[in-house]
Amino acid sequence: MKYLCMVYFDPKLLATMTPSERATLDTDSMDYDKELDARGQLVVAEALQSVKTAKVVQVRKGTMSQTDGPFAETKEQLGGFILIDVQDLNAAIQVAARIPLAKYGSIEVRPIAKVERIAS
Repeated sequence: MKYLCMVYFDPKLLATMTPSERATLDTDSMDYDKELDARGQLVVAEALQSVKTAKVVQVRKGTMSQTDGPFAETKEQLGGFILIDVQDLNAAIQVAARIPLAKYGSIEVRPIAKVERIAS
C-alpha cells in the first residue's frame, strides 16, 4: 500500500544550521532515500521550494483566481515529501520515524486513496 510522508519543519531551522550541520542533514536524507529505494519501498522523494514561491489556485463560479501563498499561520511548513510503498500503516510509521527531518519537525503519514474510474 502506498503512503505519503509529508515532511513539515520550521523553515528558519535551515538558516540557523551551520554549513556542516546542513551538509550532514542533506547527506543523511539522500542516504535514507537510497536505503528505501534499495528495499523497494521508495516511489519518489522530493524537497519543495519555499512557500514564498507557491501559488494558490481556486476556481469559483467558473472563474479562476491565483494568489501568492499559502499564508497559513503555522510555524512548520510543508518542505518535502516521500511517497512510499509498504505493507501497512505500521511499516509506514516506522519509515517516517527514520526520516532525518523528523528530528527537527514532524512527518504526516497518510494512506493514498484508491479512486476508481467511472466508465463513461
